[in-house]
Amino acid sequence: MATFLSARHEPPAPGDGPVIKVTDLTVMYGDRPVLWDVDWEVPAGVLMAVVGPNGAGKTTMLRTILGLVRPVAGSITVFGRPPAEARRWIAYVPQRTAVDWDFPATVLDVVLMGRYSHLGWVRRPGAQDRERALEALAQVGMVHLAHRQIGQLSVGQQQRVFVARALAQDAWLYLMDEPFAGVDATTEQALIEVLRGLKAAGRTVIVVHHDLQTVPLYFDWVTLLNVRCVAWGPVTTVFTADYLRQTYGERAGILSG
Repeated sequence: MATFLSARHEPPAPGDGPVIKVTDLTVMYGDRPVLWDVDWEVPAGVLMAVVGPNGAGKTTMLRTILGLVRPVAGSITVFGRPPAEARRWIAYVPQRTAVDWDFPATVLDVVLMGRYSHLGWVRRPGAQDRERALEALAQVGMVHLAHRQIGQLSVGQQQRVFVARALAQDAWLYLMDEPFAGVDATTEQALIEVLRGLKAAGRTVIVVHHDLQTVPLYFDWVTLLNVRCVAWGPVTTVFTADYLRQTYGERAGILSG
């Protein structure tokens, strides 16, 4: 995967210690705990699923890693830094429902937004940035729609565009919130191949995911979350019936069967 990383975007001590370290983390919305006393570590270079029932705190965890949500207790570091200081090394793909698809922008405009962490908000994207954006679109099979308005795209095409925007950022940590939601099988397979390519390039990828049956097929690490962190680690050791029951209750057999 070609990149245009500058020295500013090299993370400190790459590969030295966990990419994310969470200690005794608690996040509250009003008087309701969304994450409670969470301890969690994410090593470099893994393709990790985060799974759990609705309301488990999965999206909140991603937003806390980004520094968009402030915990009431505990600590979190990303590349050894507070989240706000590490944000330039992180690319984020939000849930599709969080995006204004009526915004008057083309596919290429949206993907070029991924270059602003390199440029700042004063400089305009140049030829190299446009080249990287088009390359990212080619990676997700969307370069032929570069000048299409984003509101004219199908659900699967919209998801590909936002993954391309993340690719154009040339980040070291990718956070993706339900990137496979509502997409067709062809798009899902195309996107998982892109994520595998990121892992092969030494990037760390964390994906909020709902289809338990595909977890062993797509991911090498998994986190089981239900307000508390039930377990995390390699899929081969953590993705077990016992841990799934602790996460989902008696529904686990139906969900994973």
